[in-house]
Amino acid sequence: MKEKAIVLDEQAIRRALTRIAHEIIERNKGIENCVLVGIKTRGIYLANRLAERIEQIEGKKISVGEVDITLYRDDLSKKTVDKEPLLKGSDIPVDISNQKVILIDDVLYTGRTVRAAMDALMDIGRPSQIQLAVLVDRGHRELPIRADFVGKNIPTSGSEIVVVELAEVDDVDQITIHENE
Repeated sequence: MKEKAIVLDEQAIRRALTRIAHEIIERNKGIENCVLVGIKTRGIYLANRLAERIEQIEGKKISVGEVDITLYRDDLSKKTVDKEPLLKGSDIPVDISNQKVILIDDVLYTGRTVRAAMDALMDIGRPSQIQLAVLVDRGHRELPIRADFVGKNIPTSGSEIVVVELAEVDDVDQITIHENE
């Protein structure tokens, strides 16, 4: 893989998350009955960052949880031919029934990860609404899924890969496009 371009740096990611936080508050007329749920792995770090910004803006804490979609993936049998799937576990500290759940992920691509996350959420409870916030929407949907809140739309070709690096796991905040050689 060869890096083609840095699309968002640390400052641009911070601005995008701040904008998404404001949009979440505005769309939901505050944060009453709202829960942020990050899709493992990077989605949980983005959910925590959004929760911090929302608290700074609203002066109130918003609940944050995380969902593991491993067992809900439609490609599970292909990926786990020789080994059992590694479960990381979901952790949502509040009952999501009748709550507005804002699902958080780093990149929206085919829509399959989001579909798996929605299935996992429905097994946990019955939210009144599920909204989707992503840092990057790169297109190429295979399922009819669209984000409610988008940090940046990055049109890509099928041979390109969007790499999101976050300080919590990668020691740097940046989003790059790589060419799959």
